[in-house]
Amino acid sequence: MGRTFSVQKVLNNNVLIAINQEEKEVVLIGKGVGFGKKTGSELEDGEFEKLFVLQDEKEQTSYKQILDHIDEELVAVMNDVIYMIAEQMDQPLNEHIHIGLTDHLAFAMKRLEQGLDIKNPFAVETKFIYPKEYKVASEAVTLLNNRLGIQLPEGEVGFIALHIHSACINQPVGELSQYTRLIAMMFKVIEDSLAITVDRESIHYIRLVRHIRFTIDRVQQGEQVREPEKILNLLKTEYPLCYNTAWKLVKILQQTLRRPVQEAEAVYLTLHLYRLTNKI
Repeated sequence: MGRTFSVQKVLNNNVLIAINQEEKEVVLIGKGVGFGKKTGSELEDGEFEKLFVLQDEKEQTSYKQILDHIDEELVAVMNDVIYMIAEQMDQPLNEHIHIGLTDHLAFAMKRLEQGLDIKNPFAVETKFIYPKEYKVASEAVTLLNNRLGIQLPEGEVGFIALHIHSACINQPVGELSQYTRLIAMMFKVIEDSLAITVDRESIHYIRLVRHIRFTIDRVQQGEQVREPEKILNLLKTEYPLCYNTAWKLVKILQQTLRRPVQEAEAVYLTLHLYRLTNKI
């Protein structure tokens, strides 16, 4: 026997809030699912396309408020976009993506209507830190553009990629944005200290971005890294500029993450900086 749901509130033709058999509030989504429905109406499995539970009361309130202010067509498309993201990432997504990504894109579309293009200064870093999420985000932008007849700016791919990664690892988008800003800041220090311009499309850049990303993860998790002492002494003597720059980066990591960074990280950063400057 299928599940039965009692309608609590119709948000629009495609989305409604209902109570399930466990007396929990759920969101039911489907084309025309809300048409003609009233509080107390009953639905069964098969009468809607998708269901998700907003466990947190604040999240429930936020979602309802967002839906009050955005176009029904965007709501319908967003649910297809989120469904596609879950399939492509092949893992469950934190429910907050329904709120965070819908709200972000509603605001992005409003800016588009007003002719305001907000640049994404960290799009390149995002692309190389989260390559799978970036690819899926690119498909999401194509879907949105085609279904809504709009042309979202390229920078939106990076923003959406952060929302996807956030939903996959249950980490707030703000923290992920901090990491992309941190990496961009570190590259500014590298370029200034070594008097070079780093080609953002080069394999050397990609290598170093990924190394820094894993360094941040290790520092956050307090992971121990062995220090190769012979290499340390060699690097100090042979590559002092790269070594000093590496220590500037370590200090930035310590100040930003507010965690100790082991000396071994400076060694590995020095090696990467040497490879970067000598293109090897």
